[in-house]
Amino acid sequence: MTRLLAHWVLSALCLLLVANFVPGFFVRGFGTALIAAVVIGLVNATVGSLLKLITFPLAILTFGIIWLLINALMLKFAAMFVSGFEVRGLWPAFWGGIILSVLNMIIREILKKKRTE
Repeated sequence: MTRLLAHWVLSALCLLLVANFVPGFFVRGFGTALIAAVVIGLVNATVGSLLKLITFPLAILTFGIIWLLINALMLKFAAMFVSGFEVRGLWPAFWGGIILSVLNMIIREILKKKRTE
């Protein structure tokens, strides 16, 4: 349970970090980032997983690049549900998605190492 809360808070901090570096990617504050982190997780777990399953053959042909586009679209979709979280355009969503993916991989590794210690 503690790991889940830590991952949630760190994901919200990652959203705030991305908002500082990617033009067109806006998060109003930490509370908005917490809500957006939950919504992004839910959208990726439902719609994103379904789209990735459907586009799997295309992902093989494009070496997975299509999944980067799907991640960007999922960020834009999640932004529709959270006031104070806005992604203006496909490029901010694309770069924000890449940076968020990398940051979340780092978070998972850090939390995995802490659990084994």
